[in-house]
Amino acid sequence: MEKRLEYGLIGAKLGHSFSPEIHARIGHYPYELLELSPDGVRQLLEERRFCGLNVTIPYKELVIPLLDEVSERAQKIGAVNTIVNRNGLLYGDNTDYSGAAALIRHAGVEIAGRKVLILGTGGTSKTLQAVTQDLGAREIVCVSRHGGEGLCTYEEVSRLHPDAQVIVNTTPVGMFPNADGCPLELDPFSELEGVVDVVYNPLSTRLVQAARQKGLPAEGGLYMLCAQAVYAAACFFDRETDDSRIDGIYRSVLREKRNVVLIGMPSCGKTTVGRWAARRLNRPFRDTDKLIAQRAGKSIPEIFAEKGETGFRQLEAEMVAEVARESGVVIATGGGSVLNPESVRRLKQNGLICFLDRPLEKLRPTGDRPLSSSTDALKKRFEERYPLYNAVCDRRLPADGTIEENVELVLEAAGFGRKVTR
Repeated sequence: MEKRLEYGLIGAKLGHSFSPEIHARIGHYPYELLELSPDGVRQLLEERRFCGLNVTIPYKELVIPLLDEVSERAQKIGAVNTIVNRNGLLYGDNTDYSGAAALIRHAGVEIAGRKVLILGTGGTSKTLQAVTQDLGAREIVCVSRHGGEGLCTYEEVSRLHPDAQVIVNTTPVGMFPNADGCPLELDPFSELEGVVDVVYNPLSTRLVQAARQKGLPAEGGLYMLCAQAVYAAACFFDRETDDSRIDGIYRSVLREKRNVVLIGMPSCGKTTVGRWAARRLNRPFRDTDKLIAQRAGKSIPEIFAEKGETGFRQLEAEMVAEVARESGVVIATGGGSVLNPESVRRLKQNGLICFLDRPLEKLRPTGDRPLSSSTDALKKRFEERYPLYNAVCDRRLPADGTIEENVELVLEAAGFGRKVTR
């Protein structure tokens, strides 16, 4: 007899999922990931050898006819993301609804009276249609690749609906491992007030970053994921939902998954502070300059001599793109990495960017930094880059103290404070 599954998540591709870590924070019950084909989903539900399941792309609609009972809310939406085995009878519900409503509140995006574009037409799109309708949206327009009755295509949406005020992405565009994707350019939408993206890996998609650059409230899907998990667990165990737990679980998962990225001038202490911070947090440490030199088999000055600054910047951009895809690491970048907007964007996808702002008089020129090898060159680089460091950072840290003091500043900025011990 095969082992009985207790709780878990079923979907087609789950390598990006954070669900096990979230459910581990909710309670002490086993929670597994099961990548299944459509036939595998049908077999699992027919055998009924489980206690409770979450359902994700692309099976939220497929499971409905296989269930004995479906909540009124899930029936209305036409999508199920939570299944509970109640003494052999399968009950389906949609906790994504409550999770999406919680995400919109958390993001500070106003829906009432607004024209809303919802990107995508799958099960999650149906959920967001129901949520935004119940929140009082003035008009809801669904956008799909192929169009159809009542739908708008991506090619025509900016022409037909430039007055959209809220955009909600329910597609997997921009999701790991294809994190460079963006479902829609925002420039045509002159009345846009906010963006919500249900993608949670990476933490900040290109769509979310584009909205934030315009000064708009925008949020990725991590808060929704945490909220719906709390509601799903309440459904699993037939208990009242404790909404007060959502914020704490969200902050905990965000701290764990978010990279700590250090930027700043050469000799400001990024490598030393980063290595100490990584040790304190028990995290991997990535030094992009060191990794570039290791891969090239040459020192940084040798790379500059052979390839010039342009060649080095290309290698740097490639390395930044590689390490930025990770999560839960500490990254020390080269002094000039912020010169490349794409590198900054990639670092922001999963990272909190901390500027170690060490005063010019405390910086020292060294021979292993070709563009800052003299006092005059260092001063010139400082004047060129200082405004850029301030513009792209999430936190500016006055790094004029000791190594220990600067490490504490980084830990506090990342949300750990002095609670982290060596």
